[in-house]
Amino acid sequence: MRLISFRDSLAPFEPWQPDPDRVVVAGATGGTQNLYESVDGRVFAGVWRASPGAWRVKYDEMEYCHITQGRARLTGSDGTVLDVSQGDGFVIPNGFEGVWEVLDAMEKHYVIVLPPDVHAP
Repeated sequence: MRLISFRDSLAPFEPWQPDPDRVVVAGATGGTQNLYESVDGRVFAGVWRASPGAWRVKYDEMEYCHITQGRARLTGSDGTVLDVSQGDGFVIPNGFEGVWEVLDAMEKHYVIVLPPDVHAP
């Protein structure tokens, strides 16, 4: 069984930006470096980077994040706010809706688990 390391990977970064209809504050761009996908296509792990900006999100999946640099703010549709920065780890539960705002260029390590009834694209 292969172990997955988040450092020293040669996997390419795939360009990323929020969908235009979700943008709240323009400017966010970045990339995703997916390092792992489970055989059933429900679990992913990797590195994500983004420049400042804000966009609306709606999570069908559960995501664990560990911020390795930068700062962000997540604001739930219920008004709750979570500010995160380098060194912070947190979980975004499936069903979360709100705004993800990158305040300072950031990088995070992620593990995403899709529910059994949702399949990866």
